[in-house]
Amino acid sequence: MEGSAWWRDKSVLGLRSFSGLLASSSALVMQTLQEAELCFPLLLNSSCRKLVLPQAGRTITYLLLSSMSLLTVTLNLLVIISISHFRQLHTPTNLLLLSLAISDFLIGFRVSFQIVVLDGCWLLGEHICALIIILDYIITSASIGTMVLISIDRYVAICDPMHYPTKFTQRKVRVYVCSCWAASALTQILLQRDNLMDPGSSHSCYGECAFFQDQVSGLVDLLLSFIGPVSIIIVLHVRVFLVVVAQARAMQSQITAVALVKVRVKKSEIKAARILGVVIVVFLICTCPYFCVSIMSQGQSVNLTSYTFLMCLFYLNSSLNPMIYAFFYPWFKKSMKLIVTLQILKSGSSDSRLVKSLQ
Repeated sequence: MEGSAWWRDKSVLGLRSFSGLLASSSALVMQTLQEAELCFPLLLNSSCRKLVLPQAGRTITYLLLSSMSLLTVTLNLLVIISISHFRQLHTPTNLLLLSLAISDFLIGFRVSFQIVVLDGCWLLGEHICALIIILDYIITSASIGTMVLISIDRYVAICDPMHYPTKFTQRKVRVYVCSCWAASALTQILLQRDNLMDPGSSHSCYGECAFFQDQVSGLVDLLLSFIGPVSIIIVLHVRVFLVVVAQARAMQSQITAVALVKVRVKKSEIKAARILGVVIVVFLICTCPYFCVSIMSQGQSVNLTSYTFLMCLFYLNSSLNPMIYAFFYPWFKKSMKLIVTLQILKSGSSDSRLVKSLQ
């Protein structure tokens, strides 16, 4: 599923042969052009070829990825600082958002490496390639795992509110988050052990940075990283949605005073569920196309335009999450203002009361 593997359609990039039509002088010019299109001109027979991109398309892609990388890193860094610095924000749900922000921050940093290979050539060596690939998979898996934890958090808060305070304490959430990252790392190390032990062994030419999985490993990775988590997320949020609808109807009907009190107790949790529901929906919209195309295009190449769109959409999700927080959460707006104006450097700023209620 690694994107770099899709970039190289050798039937398109292959130098067309005009043998029999060229004179010896033309053949020399052709060889010079051929060398210029190689990632490593000195390795004529083993080097990968560069992607031939229109200058306008190359410039637009470069600017788009650069802007997306800078925006993603900056916004998620603000979220990380906000939740880490201000004690009022140290809630179980916000700790899950912190984990998500960390993964999004790292994904934004990962985009910068995508810029390096715009011409289809990886020049940083096989070991760095293997390291970048496994970190990419670990971060992505941890991000999806955090989404599952957020879904479980909202499900318990809405559907089992009596046990929520005991099941989702700050200490337990830290354990959940650490377990999520550890499981992601362990799973990907096992799935990519051959690539880690012998980096570049599956590459067809020098300058290629890709990870090729066998069918069994690919199926396991797909089940653990996409189908399983997304199924859990959808089922839990459908359940939460049904409960929220029932609560809304109860609030409108106001059947009994007892029922009304119960609704009021859950009102903040319902609001949080709606906000995090938006985060989940945006996540599914941004990531599902990438994984679906990965499933349908096994063993086949995907044209560069489609690949660029899917990857930009995938990375866009990491930029949108902080924007959702800024739109829905008053505490994020206030904390961002304190960070930008450097007021967090003042003594006692961590005890600042941002809002009356976090939800």
